[in-house]
Amino acid sequence: MKLDKPTTEPWREPSRYWAAMTAATAKLETPFGAVSVPALAHNAHDMVRRANGTTIRVASKSVRARGVIDAVLALPGYRGVLAYTLPEALWLAETVDDVVVGYPTVHRSALATLAGSATLAQRVTLMIDSVAQLDLIDSVVPPGKRETIRVALELNASWHSKVLGYLGVYRSPVWTVDDARAVAQQIVARPGFRLVGMMAYEAQIAGVVNRPLGRPLYGRAIDYMQRNSTRELHERRGAVVAALRELTDLEFVNGGGTGSLERTSSDPSVTEIAAGSGLFGPHLFDGYSHFQPAPAAAFALSVVRKPRPDMATLLGGGWIASGPPAADRMPQPAWPEGLEYVAREAAGEVQSPMRGKAAAALAVGDRVWLRHTKAGELGEHLNELAMVDGDRIVETMPTYRGEGKAFL
Repeated sequence: MKLDKPTTEPWREPSRYWAAMTAATAKLETPFGAVSVPALAHNAHDMVRRANGTTIRVASKSVRARGVIDAVLALPGYRGVLAYTLPEALWLAETVDDVVVGYPTVHRSALATLAGSATLAQRVTLMIDSVAQLDLIDSVVPPGKRETIRVALELNASWHSKVLGYLGVYRSPVWTVDDARAVAQQIVARPGFRLVGMMAYEAQIAGVVNRPLGRPLYGRAIDYMQRNSTRELHERRGAVVAALRELTDLEFVNGGGTGSLERTSSDPSVTEIAAGSGLFGPHLFDGYSHFQPAPAAAFALSVVRKPRPDMATLLGGGWIASGPPAADRMPQPAWPEGLEYVAREAAGEVQSPMRGKAAAALAVGDRVWLRHTKAGELGEHLNELAMVDGDRIVETMPTYRGEGKAFL
């Protein structure tokens, strides 16, 4: 599958776009997932534009379909994968020669496999944020009995605001130059390890929408937070990178995400940005002011009953996204327009009643398109994705699940 930059943007006309998706997939049985190849290509090329010359490392957690990852990596501007578990990284490293594991691992059998393979040890980099993780690796395979393990140090990129408190996610305990230097010195001095990179993921900038629907004042507060957090992080990250480069030659400094491509690429200490969600354009990203990805990925469910003339019930639908439980974690009805959940049932595992102006026109057997809140989690429910171009399926792409893989 090639992702040539499209010359038209049919998703700008929803009736045309969803009609073509419906026609292409008419013979598929629900539930099924589909990806518009032109929309995916548009998103991939637009992410490169937004990164402004900084290389993008594909975040596999946000894709979970190996064929899509391969197609994106074939484009200029992309290099390497950020995996979410070591078993996944080992699997991807069969064909991808640069895989960084974005989270620390305690998977002992996978560590033993990595340590026993010269090829895998050259292709896979582990994430470290404490000496205890080094100790665990040594306990699995001592340094004299294994290949040298490539590691990257993770810096906590959250922001301590004097007014708003702790903003971001609770990841690494490494905050300061002194923290980073202390751990890095241990890595450099320790047999069997090589420090090759650093990571600092600014979740409060990359993963928080700044134009939430119906909450303009909250959006202004997010703008304030993101501006100030960016300023603080660029200064702190730059100082940490400079300190680490005094100890070792760093191959990469990773940061950011789909929502922060512009801001992260403006940091001269960063050499690459990890991003993946923007490829599929889930509805979470409708709430950003500075970019609007095409709705490339969606899934379809069937109407199976009409409890009232003005309602339509879908079979399934409870594909809830991770994060704080709230309405914005539910799939969003995309087509036909004018559908909404029943508050007391919402998106259910077995059924999802819908109401709204479009519900009365739906009949048993009709289909409804929905967009997931996040990107890669869609692949946990589906064995394959129908790759659509215009009104035809051009390829069927297995997801991780479709290849028999469930890593997390």
